[in-house]
Amino acid sequence: MGHLQVSDVGFVLGDGRRLLRDVSFKVGAGERVALVGPNGTGKTTLTRIVTADIAPSEGTVAVTGSLGIMRQFIGSIRDDSTVGDLLLSLASARHRELAERVARTEAAMHDATSSAGTASSADAEREQMAYADAVIAWGDAGGYDLENLWDVCTVAALGVPFGRADARKVSTLSGGEQKRLALDALLRGEHEVLILDEPDNYLDVPSKRWLEDQLIASRKAILLVSHDREVLNRVATKVATIERNANGNTLWIHAGPWATYRDAREARNARMAEELRRWEEVHADIVEEVRTMRQRAAISADLASRYQAAQTKLRKFEEAGKPEPVPLAEKVKIRLRGGRTAKRAVTVKALELTGLMRPFDSEIWFGDRVALLGSNGSGKSHFLRLLAAGGSDPDDEHRPVTDKVPELVAHTGKVALGSRVRPGWFAQTHSHPEWRGKTLLDVLHRGDDHRAGLARSGATSVLDRYGLGASAEQAFETLSGGQQARFQVLLLELAGATLLLLDEPTDNLDLESAESLEAAIAAFEGAVIAVTHDRWFARSFERYLIFGEDGRVVESAEPIWDSGRVDRER
Repeated sequence: MGHLQVSDVGFVLGDGRRLLRDVSFKVGAGERVALVGPNGTGKTTLTRIVTADIAPSEGTVAVTGSLGIMRQFIGSIRDDSTVGDLLLSLASARHRELAERVARTEAAMHDATSSAGTASSADAEREQMAYADAVIAWGDAGGYDLENLWDVCTVAALGVPFGRADARKVSTLSGGEQKRLALDALLRGEHEVLILDEPDNYLDVPSKRWLEDQLIASRKAILLVSHDREVLNRVATKVATIERNANGNTLWIHAGPWATYRDAREARNARMAEELRRWEEVHADIVEEVRTMRQRAAISADLASRYQAAQTKLRKFEEAGKPEPVPLAEKVKIRLRGGRTAKRAVTVKALELTGLMRPFDSEIWFGDRVALLGSNGSGKSHFLRLLAAGGSDPDDEHRPVTDKVPELVAHTGKVALGSRVRPGWFAQTHSHPEWRGKTLLDVLHRGDDHRAGLARSGATSVLDRYGLGASAEQAFETLSGGQQARFQVLLLELAGATLLLLDEPTDNLDLESAESLEAAIAAFEGAVIAVTHDRWFARSFERYLIFGEDGRVVESAEPIWDSGRVDRER
């Protein structure tokens, strides 16, 4: 049975700042420990320490059993790697080494065979023997059993056997397919300890429910980083929170489920504040005692011993240590003002996105909060992009409030925006090549055609409000996914959008930021339309457009996550 033990780990950044201090926790077999905390507090650094990508400045990490790792980038792979490459990357180091040996000796054997005219028969025979030895070693190490496992995984995730999926480019898979394939391989595989970084990102709700069921049933030791409150609520047996502190971020373990986490944390912080208050009161009393005895000893030498005793008392009290301060509160304050528009913000008439949905009609009114629900690939994000471009035949007043122009969406029918409706689009991919190499201050200072530039003091102020003040001089591409998301929402605020179009806005937001976004949406003056698979977030909406598996789009007064249910009920 595997387990993970992290003991007194600390990490100091290159500039000398302490990021992590005295981090300790254990994940035993069958436990599912959720790692949470505000963006930028060190979750990614801690997982990289656990996976031995970087070394801690102090402390140790011990893993009993084989370690399997799902990294955050799975779901957004856009290189030339294949399905076979992805599955092999999730296997043990021994299997990766042997697979590389098979590939290398096979290539050498083919080279020797193709150049038989110039190479000796002894050379060709030697390469053939090397290849045969590599194949035998692969089989002896369970390589063919691993290929059988991969076959099960590709059939489950992609609907085809491994032999047909092996050479397929991973970039041709959707984000959800990439995640489902990797999760299947890790959860079914040999590893006894799993590190899962954002395993629920890119998954639709049926797939998230599948993931939750698999995690609950697993006997592996699992550390997962997630911001999905429904996943946390169902899955986590413990919650490990990285908390911001002035002299290095620390970790607190809630030894219970997410359902009791908030109350437990508030009670703990109140207890810490009370302990600190009492310590400071006692400290002040002892300091006053020392001051008084010093004055008296100056008058009477007989009181010198009592003065020394008071000094000793103060020294021992201070050496015993001050109570840990209450963690610094997060200060993320999202403000989305909006503005008055026509009562009818969006009108949809016989709209059909080519190859994705059947024609449908709808009206979205000023002040509406509409969530678009349905499986991946059902057309939700395409519909949002069409609105972001200003609709079927946009006027100048319907120009998006950013320079990011949505790709053309093929459609028939019509979707029109009302007067004074200016769409602000939050794109799921966070792809902004126009900001590459630019710091956040650069982007805010220069402004664009939709928003005025800000002086340094003004830019710093709004970045502080979004919890980005410490990252003001960082280039956009170096930010975490959550920081990038917050910055994009900030630009929507500054540009004056009156229609918010949000594509999976909570995917990379930490819990505090997600709650701040929900509050800002509630106060926004205008209509809000969001694509989401976040069940917790979706509850804050009032109307739901369900994109069914058969291409129909229907309205519901409640969230429906099984889009096939809509088809069966109509």
